Amino acid sequence: MSSRRVALVGAGIGGACGAYFAYSRTRRGELYAMVKPALDLADAERVHRLGIHVGARPWLVRLLGFGDARPDAPSLRSVVWGIEFANPIGLAAGYDKNGESMAGLAAMGFGFVEVGSVTPEPQPGNAKPRVFRLAADRAVINRYGFNSDGMEAVARRTDAWHAARDKGFPPGGRGCVLGINLGKNKATEDSAADYEAAMARLGGGADYIVVNVSSPNTPGLRALQARAELEALLGRMVKARDALPPAAPSRASPCGRPGAPAAGRRPLLLKIAPDLTDAELQDIAAVALRVQIDGLIVSNTMTARPPTLSSPAAGEAGGLSGQPLFDKSTAVLSRMYELTGGKVPLIGVGGVGDAGQAYNKIRAGASLVQVYTAFAYDGPPLVRALKDGLTARLAADGFASVADAVGADHR
Repeated sequence: MSSRRVALVGAGIGGACGAYFAYSRTRRGELYAMVKPALDLADAERVHRLGIHVGARPWLVRLLGFGDARPDAPSLRSVVWGIEFANPIGLAAGYDKNGESMAGLAAMGFGFVEVGSVTPEPQPGNAKPRVFRLAADRAVINRYGFNSDGMEAVARRTDAWHAARDKGFPPGGRGCVLGINLGKNKATEDSAADYEAAMARLGGGADYIVVNVSSPNTPGLRALQARAELEALLGRMVKARDALPPAAPSRASPCGRPGAPAAGRRPLLLKIAPDLTDAELQDIAAVALRVQIDGLIVSNTMTARPPTLSSPAAGEAGGLSGQPLFDKSTAVLSRMYELTGGKVPLIGVGGVGDAGQAYNKIRAGASLVQVYTAFAYDGPPLVRALKDGLTARLAADGFASVADAVGADHR
């Protein structure tokens, strides 16, 4: 082929790619809307894996028009635990379990991404099928059972993430706040030892660390929420966190931003279940204040099945997430804000599907908000929709920032 023809072909391909890229940016979300009917018909876990594969390739995220490079509104900026979040919308643990797609998720515009739950040793989780869509109820039931590549594999990926982040990737530094959610292996008898091992290996690569004792899919795990067991576990985890080696300057200050926590004092959070009595919530609040952990995530999935469920898969075993969880998880969130006197920052998660619900979580006491099931249904366009809607609600109520609105329903 002559050089002239090569040049013409190259120009044609480049022009087509450029036109498509421009189209995908200006008509954001239309491509996802086109493929969504096919995704809805496919096996839920296969679609989940497809999403992970796309997210592992940030260039593909941007090419498909799923990225969000626009600056976030100043009112969305949040500073929690001394860490600056470009916006308060995060992706909950359970999606990127093994730290495979952090860069792509960051490119979609999330303010933070939580990886995990990660177990010390690799384990396959429960038998398939183990994920079920309840489309009529805007819900999902999962019984994954802490399927994990193990802490060594995840540590390698988070190390690579930090190396790229230190060089200014992803562009603009958005989404670079990284949480790592820790779990235990199914066969381990000394649960605290598993959490300590995971802390020692993974804690240095986290901007914040989560102890997950609330998944309903690991036998005996939720028993660790009882007061005596919880106080002993968190006491050991605080010591393990404090024993972490000092972080490099770039680790201690994510993306070069000021005000990150001091090296070796990464925020330690606890993720709790929604299926707790008020007495149990009082115990958890008392332990959180006594042990001086840094935050609570409210809440994990629930085991109860509301009578309103109409989907055929409603009887499947596992944790229920999505719209039916919203009221329950928000009530627990509000109660924990009361019990802690607003002294312990809360992340609200459970049933958030639109900006109004994200705003309700914030007014109930959440400093940050996470999504999961709605992202599985609505895909990347959800992130910008949440941020735009939240910006409008803050302005309508006269709040200059997210921090001004936190706990507003209690005032």
